[in-house]
Amino acid sequence: MFNFILFGPPGSGKGTQSIKIAEKYGFAHISTGDIFRKNIREKTELGLKVQGIIEKGELVPDELLIEILEDAMDQYPNVSGFVFDGFPRTTQQAHDLDMMLNKREESVSLVLALEVNDDEILTRLLKRAELEGRKDDTKEVIENRISIYNDQTQPLIEFYTEKGKFKSVEGIGGIDDIFKSICEIIDQHK
Repeated sequence: MFNFILFGPPGSGKGTQSIKIAEKYGFAHISTGDIFRKNIREKTELGLKVQGIIEKGELVPDELLIEILEDAMDQYPNVSGFVFDGFPRTTQQAHDLDMMLNKREESVSLVLALEVNDDEILTRLLKRAELEGRKDDTKEVIENRISIYNDQTQPLIEFYTEKGKFKSVEGIGGIDDIFKSICEIIDQHK
């Protein structure tokens, strides 16, 4: 099974690229952000629990994320792989993911980061907030999310580089050009 992690700062295009990757390779796309937004819209117990956390731009507790991830993976028993979009975001979550995958006799196959600078992220997310009416994309919240990403997620580069599983791709440019670059890397590792 091919377990692929795509990460990058908020607004880097992870969701768009993850969906394209899942479609091309027959992987299941698991987006923690999409799971949360769906539950918030439906006012489920999970949705109510995470709504306040997300609106502040903070991260959902690790134990809850792993539980949600395992449940999401169980929904796809016959896929050839997974694309994890938005998880892990910290080295603790990476360790937790490794332990969860080990229980399934699996491991992370490849980690790819979309590299996009902070100014571009701010511009993209403010535009998205305007178009989609997303309450979680105010300037202050976006700046907080970028700060959290830089402080907590960047160490994942070292974590996965040490394991020989990390690659990065320029995340600025046309969607199809970025997708082509991602696919070239995946094809080298499959």
